[in-house]
Amino acid sequence: MKTKLVVFGITGDLSRRKLLPALDQIISTGDFDDLSVIGVSRRQVDVQTLITDALGSSSKLSSRMSIFSMDLARADDYDALREHIDLQADEQLLVYLSVPPTASAQIVGFLGEAGLNTPNVKILFEKPFGMDLVSAEEAIARTARYYSEDQIYRIDHFLAKAMAQNIITFRARNAIFGHLWHAKAISRIEVIASEKIGIEGRVQFYEQTGALRDIVQGHLMQLLALTLLDVPAELDWDKLPELRMAALAQIQPANPQLAVRAQYESYETEVANPNSQTETFVSLQLFSQAEHWKDVPLILTTGKALDRKRTEVRIHFKKYSDSQTNCLVLGIQPNEGIEIELYTKKPGYDHQLERQQLSFTYPADVTLPDAYEQVLVDAMRSRKSLFTCSDEVLRSWEILKPIQDAWNMDNQPLKKYANGATIEQVIR
Repeated sequence: MKTKLVVFGITGDLSRRKLLPALDQIISTGDFDDLSVIGVSRRQVDVQTLITDALGSSSKLSSRMSIFSMDLARADDYDALREHIDLQADEQLLVYLSVPPTASAQIVGFLGEAGLNTPNVKILFEKPFGMDLVSAEEAIARTARYYSEDQIYRIDHFLAKAMAQNIITFRARNAIFGHLWHAKAISRIEVIASEKIGIEGRVQFYEQTGALRDIVQGHLMQLLALTLLDVPAELDWDKLPELRMAALAQIQPANPQLAVRAQYESYETEVANPNSQTETFVSLQLFSQAEHWKDVPLILTTGKALDRKRTEVRIHFKKYSDSQTNCLVLGIQPNEGIEIELYTKKPGYDHQLERQQLSFTYPADVTLPDAYEQVLVDAMRSRKSLFTCSDEVLRSWEILKPIQDAWNMDNQPLKKYANGATIEQVIR
């Protein structure tokens, strides 16, 4: 089937850093000769210049791509866009909204009113999916006026990371861990996403969003759901959103007393707002009502301007003595792989122990698909396992609502931490 991809925000940061390189790689495989790209911009842009700026060189993508300039607030321009696309019954249209949530809501309404909502149209949304439970409900209801849930693809690129997908395979196909994946063997689960960089000039976005909305509600909740969900004997990947939702449904609403919010010291200067209450660090503790996860702390932590960059799931197994190791690490980025801490006997005549790392990483000659490549290919092929359904979005916001309510009432102080601090230093 011929695919037409329309990208709103084609000149934006996400497009230049992620989408255009992903499209270049997809086209270079030779498997998507029926793909064409229409970039939507408020101003006329030269395709070759745009691609060269993003990729650093020319690309086959330039011959597949055109630019359509329009006023995003004018209904007539969407009629002109429809005519420009000229979608046929035997083609599919993907509309990628690489724009802020407020713009997405407006664009969806205009697209629907212009008739660009036939069953062969798919809409791809970027996070955040709302700012809280109420706004998420409103956004979902507004989109549902024009598009069915089957047509909506909410992107969480963490789910498209190779090791994130491997969490399920690791659990389902390795009996040694499948038999230990419950509260009797596990003492706590940590999902961590830390960065060394700060907000990198994204002042307006971050002041409106903060770490809870930016990372916790989507990325970390989804990785937690993958870790907790019940894996059936015969896994149907198309059912993965339902399995994640079932896991989220068992998580109790967050207790604000078990949450820490903080801001790195130079943030106020960067945003030129000495009174900013925007958190750049969040750590919270959740619990599941599921019997097999009863009383296991589920700790979600994210922060900017910390000591190192890492995204990982850490499974801490129960120890029966202080001399035992107990941690399994599922690395999502930057190093995708699996590590297990082991004690072994130190070579020599004495019975001394030493800690070792048993690790799996992909061979150096293996090139993993970029997450955005995976997202685009799966959307073209109507595979929804890596996309977030509306029920998941709403449940995540329901879980976090008590924390947001407490923070909105200013009932919890905003801690400060030094740039380059460790997670432990921020929390204590």
